[in-house]
Amino acid sequence: YGTAISPPAAQQILSAIQVLLGEDGSSRGAQKLARIRENSNFFRSELRKMGFEVIGDNDSPVMPIMLYNPSKIPAFSRECLKQNVAVVVVGFPATPLLLSRARICISSSHSREDLVRALKVISEVGDLVGIKYFPAEPKTEQEDQTLKLD
Repeated sequence: YGTAISPPAAQQILSAIQVLLGEDGSSRGAQKLARIRENSNFFRSELRKMGFEVIGDNDSPVMPIMLYNPSKIPAFSRECLKQNVAVVVVGFPATPLLLSRARICISSSHSREDLVRALKVISEVGDLVGIKYFPAEPKTEQEDQTLKLD
């Protein structure tokens, strides 16, 4: 059993592709692609520096953070949501039993301030729940000033 997508949804997809290809006469699509790549690379890099295990392609805007233990799923999700950071958590049967994860989805619309705030929340919740599986990299003085996480 399946249903076809609606005509408005199909038109929205076609319009988005036209913008991305520059067929709308603007450079908006190229700017959005550059921005999402920039945002994704920044966010993934910062998560790894904090000690999280982040899997997936480096340029992907979808970042799975490994939780592993299924009991950490509700705690991580609930604590992030309490601080207005939405994450998608995934566990068994969608993943193998001990490969639970949280998926962070980055957009070209996120500002650097949005990303830094989300990183701060995720870092605090990661400490609380105990999902930083690698030692955090020491921060340089410049990073401390740029990120303002502390």
